[in-house]
Amino acid sequence: MLKTFRLTAILEGISYLSLFAISMPLKYLAGLGEPNKYIGYAHGFLFIAYIALAVLLTLSKKWGIKRLAILFAASLLPFATFYIDEKYFKGQ
Repeated sequence: MLKTFRLTAILEGISYLSLFAISMPLKYLAGLGEPNKYIGYAHGFLFIAYIALAVLLTLSKKWGIKRLAILFAASLLPFATFYIDEKYFKGQ
């Protein structure tokens, strides 16, 4: 399950950055709303999967509420899922 969580975390981070760097500029500067819609759907799905997997992993590994809070906060900050993966999960 850890491997799945790590992959989901990386994909969630990429989708989050894609929203900010690609689809939002296209929507507001070029008037193209379609990319924002599809990247937004993908990001929403990945965000929910990330949170669900974080909760399941925290319960199965008996990590504690502090690590769950860190994982949750990482989903809200750009680049943070990459940092969390490097700091907590790289050697596992």
